[in-house]
Amino acid sequence: MNYGGRVSAFINKIWSTRMEYLNIEGIVIEVEFKRIKNIYLRVYPPNARVHISAPKGIPIDRVRVFAIDKMDWIHKRIKVVLETENKSFREFVSGEFHWFRGKKYFLNVIYSNHKPRVELVGDEFINLYVKDNATVKQREGVMREFYRNELKCYLPPLIEVWEERLSVKIDCFDIRLMKSIWGSCNVRRRKIMFNLELIKKSDVCIDYIVLHELAHLLERSHNARFKSILDKHMPSWRNVKDELNKFVG
Repeated sequence: MNYGGRVSAFINKIWSTRMEYLNIEGIVIEVEFKRIKNIYLRVYPPNARVHISAPKGIPIDRVRVFAIDKMDWIHKRIKVVLETENKSFREFVSGEFHWFRGKKYFLNVIYSNHKPRVELVGDEFINLYVKDNATVKQREGVMREFYRNELKCYLPPLIEVWEERLSVKIDCFDIRLMKSIWGSCNVRRRKIMFNLELIKKSDVCIDYIVLHELAHLLERSHNARFKSILDKHMPSWRNVKDELNKFVG
């Protein structure tokens, strides 16, 4: 194995980034200088970490001005993220509501000595079968496995449709629980990673993410060409993106 090449690539990655910190209105903002063209601002859950990605050559004072100009948005976003984290706690007991493909279902916990499982009952209820001594973590695990299997079955036909429309082809996809992104595309490996939480969103939101990630095989960055691809194939994608990023609990 070429360990020397891997070490060299790792060192180059470290050297290609630099971290600094700003303190504005009592909020610590981490600034990461990278080999990019534009400035990006994000507030990450669960603790509302404020992060700015900036081009390597840009002065820190210019980043400070950018952050000051965005402080109203930052304060609002921090509030949303923290409130979202508080609302999203689940005990997996009867009466709680849980989301599946954009619809709200009420949970029925049914005690059983058989293998734990989940079943949908119409458009209103989710039955969760577990042993009577199952912990919250175990109940969550059963639900998460249900979500994973559902998304794993739902995605392939959708991927095939968009592969044909875009005249592209991926080699594989995977599903992972991710905190800050809905999907990612490794262009070199032609592999897409989807966020497990997608299965809670509406079908059109899932459709948009599949299109979005496959479009990266045609254009890696989120530039005008990339947006024109989305405009062509899903003219309402901006509205769908807004819906996707709304908290549903």
